Amino acid sequence: MQALPNAKAVLHPRGAPHMIDPEKLIRGAQVVYGEEKFAAEYGNIVPIARDRILVVDDQQEVKLNGREMQCIFTEGHARHHYVLSDPRSRAVFTGDSFGLSYRELDTAKGEFIYPTTTPIHFDPPEAHKAVDRIMALQPTQLFLTHYSRVSELHRLADNMHKRIDDFVRLAERHVNDDERTSSMQTSMYGYFVEELRAHGYSGSIEQVHAIVEIDVTLNTMGLEYWLDHR
Repeated sequence: MQALPNAKAVLHPRGAPHMIDPEKLIRGAQVVYGEEKFAAEYGNIVPIARDRILVVDDQQEVKLNGREMQCIFTEGHARHHYVLSDPRSRAVFTGDSFGLSYRELDTAKGEFIYPTTTPIHFDPPEAHKAVDRIMALQPTQLFLTHYSRVSELHRLADNMHKRIDDFVRLAERHVNDDERTSSMQTSMYGYFVEELRAHGYSGSIEQVHAIVEIDVTLNTMGLEYWLDHR
């Protein structure tokens, strides 16, 4: 087990070059978000010095301020992705590998969750494997980057598997459409409304659209990239 010096960045091998020289990462994000939104959201991205980076292996354990953590590689959302497992609290910090869950979509039935298929590395079989690897750690709670803690894990894992497949079917249904992007977005908005109604969400269609708008845009981009490069 390796103890981390202060301010040491822990990275998947595929992520390290982009942190040392972030120009390619910046250009890719600007294509996705647009330069203006990227600047507003992320500001000035500066490189990380090579000597501040620890490149880890799959299942490698590191000690962070006395806390033992395990790095688990989870591709499917992105090829450089990994999650951090904290066995002491039976928690996993999932990044985007276990989808998104907005607190304003919680109902009496619990949390609502769905995959993020943003460009350019969405890989359905690997996305399923990522969910299974996380659940194999037998966590009692997950901490999602977007947003925060969820705990009904077996139900949420089933929802993730279902919705990965649902998104794939949605994309394939529109693969040959003349206006593919807009038709996929329309179908995805409709999908969210239907799924949220079944989940007991009582907000208006306009509220659903406002909450998921950025994800519909990015997920469609990622699904279209997958359709064209699978």
